Amino acid sequence: MLFFIHLESRRILFAACTESPDSGWVTQQARNLTWELTELGMRPRFLIPDRDAKFAAAFDSVLAAEGTKVRRTPARSPRANSIAERWIASSRHEALDWLLVLNEGHLRCILKEYVKHYNRGRPHRRLELQPPTGDPPHGDRDGQVLVMTRLGGLLREYSRAAA
Repeated sequence: MLFFIHLESRRILFAACTESPDSGWVTQQARNLTWELTELGMRPRFLIPDRDAKFAAAFDSVLAAEGTKVRRTPARSPRANSIAERWIASSRHEALDWLLVLNEGHLRCILKEYVKHYNRGRPHRRLELQPPTGDPPHGDRDGQVLVMTRLGGLLREYSRAAA
């Protein structure tokens, strides 16, 4: 699994998975990320991957061509990338541990739905119980409570209907 987090907003920008990632696959994901960020009008200053050998020079050059500096996490520092580690733990505890993943395509589907939930519907304590997109709760305080479910009811998002 490979994903990219916007640190200021805690928003997941891109997620991908494969059964056997290698440096070529990771480099292609870097290209996909730069295309997606260009469409969003974002130009990140830096990207922080871990020290895995899959993040080869080609990966760095794809990002450097877009003006993004690659900063590796320090060696033997498991807490250096704590935000990424927290997202992995959240996705496992809230979705993946509860589902039987059938294949790579199914995993992609699950991650796509979880990323939508994480960015748009899941409250975050650091963001004053707002989702990373910053969208205010819908409706007013007196409206009927509406429930939107994802992943067959495993994930729930609540809002109020307009009165």
